[in-house]
Amino acid sequence: MSWQQFIQSEQQKEYYQTLLTFLDNEKKLGKEIYPPEALYFNALQLTPLENIKVVILGQDPYHGEGQAHGLSFSVPDGVKIPPSLRNIYKELANSVDEFNQPESGNLTHWAVQGVLLLNAVLSVGKANAGSHTKKGWEIFTDNIIKVINDSQSDVIFLLWGSYAHKKGALIDTHKHTVLKSTHPSPLSAYRGFLGCDHFNLVNEILLNKGKNKINW
Repeated sequence: MSWQQFIQSEQQKEYYQTLLTFLDNEKKLGKEIYPPEALYFNALQLTPLENIKVVILGQDPYHGEGQAHGLSFSVPDGVKIPPSLRNIYKELANSVDEFNQPESGNLTHWAVQGVLLLNAVLSVGKANAGSHTKKGWEIFTDNIIKVINDSQSDVIFLLWGSYAHKKGALIDTHKHTVLKSTHPSPLSAYRGFLGCDHFNLVNEILLNKGKNKINW
């Protein structure tokens, strides 16, 4: 199955029609929605199903203007690096010898190497964090995780924070690897994310499976 086939299949379902109605109504009310509609599925477009090596699960998109572009934790070039991503870079700098901290928070180069940067919710209202939760996106993205779980093998899931940890119930740990820590946000990064060494662990696991490591 391709992601395009998956999307088309989900779009026929009742929950997705309800989600579309919600999004249409928000637009009719003049509310600004991030990211732009063309980028809702950016993560899927950049990381085909058969290429997935790693899944990094976020919660919902950044709600500031110009920040969200359909990849969890990532922002486009030229946008200020958000606090959680700053801590991700901090962990990389402290643990991965060859990592040079970039000026940009754009993680597209991870996505094209097989890192699916998936938010659980794929849209948000401007300046209104969590405003599109429980509208149907969670069903859609849970189904993405189920498809990966069922159709692929040896995928590494990075679950950061309690929200992401709950998604572990969807993953068969006999087929896949799950690495958990606290969330990289400033509120919790020092309680386990910083020092978790996930990025080195990922590359060790990939190399042991005969796969190319990720150039973080």
